Amino acid sequence: MVIVIQIVAGLVLLGLGGAGAVRGAVGVARRLGLSELVIGITLIGLGGSMPELITSLSAAFQGSPQIAVGNVVGSNISNVLLIIGLAAVVRPLPVNQKALERDGVVLMLLSVAIAVWSILAPAINWVGGLVMIGSLAGYIVFTYRSDKKAPSSPVAARRQAESERHQALSLPIALAVTVASLAALVLGADQLVKGGVALARMAGVPELHIGLTVVAVGSSLPELVACLAASLRGRADVAFGTIVGSCLYNVLGVLGATALVVPVRMLGDFSPMDWLAFVGAPVLLVVHAATGARISKVEGGFMLTLYALYVWYLFTHVAPGGLFG
Repeated sequence: MVIVIQIVAGLVLLGLGGAGAVRGAVGVARRLGLSELVIGITLIGLGGSMPELITSLSAAFQGSPQIAVGNVVGSNISNVLLIIGLAAVVRPLPVNQKALERDGVVLMLLSVAIAVWSILAPAINWVGGLVMIGSLAGYIVFTYRSDKKAPSSPVAARRQAESERHQALSLPIALAVTVASLAALVLGADQLVKGGVALARMAGVPELHIGLTVVAVGSSLPELVACLAASLRGRADVAFGTIVGSCLYNVLGVLGATALVVPVRMLGDFSPMDWLAFVGAPVLLVVHAATGARISKVEGGFMLTLYALYVWYLFTHVAPGGLFG
């Protein structure tokens, strides 16, 4: 019972903390006069991946690197197959061609690169972590320059600015929300990792599998809420961008930061099915998005089915006879 309470409490705190961290950070940035472009590329992306970052670092410091790595890999798999799939089932997702060509293709190539890197160098050490964080910084600069050159509608920009100015938090409140949200993230990550480790040991499930599923989906709660809300409001570009951006931050930022704390073993811990899901999910996303420039309800349902089959495979191949047999 205590384990269940820990996991549920961790999930709730991560969900609330992740949403609050983005809102608070954006509120501070607006009050400090940062542009919406900079806010979108940096703070919202980083804020959305904050649960994964805190959870992975917490797991690494607690001596559970499998949960840390499984959290990153599992988050990307669930982001694409589960969250995008759910959003598309709710409402077909039109895809911005620029976002597809730049961010979607980069995510696909990055996933392949990580797989190849893990074969050539099974452990990613602090040097690799620095390379990944440096690559993320370079990508942020590239995205900033690319978006800055893109033409926008003055009317739409003015309406957006007026709406956001009306909804902006005061600086003291924004700071308070940010601090409280970060505290919730830290506490939630700690409880989720402890509960996940205890659950894995009690059920005889490898920690990696808990990281790939329970912890990964839990740390992706902010993206799930944001993506479904955007889909329901007809903001498909926001939904697609939120997920793809989060996946990029997860691999380069979260995995890179974790490698700075403890060497990350990839090849020895993951099965071929994990790699197939990790690399195949963004490939499938790009293929679906490129055909008809949208992800249909049928395609979303197909992605959800694949995710369900992947989770079923994990928990029926954890040991001889499987967890359920």
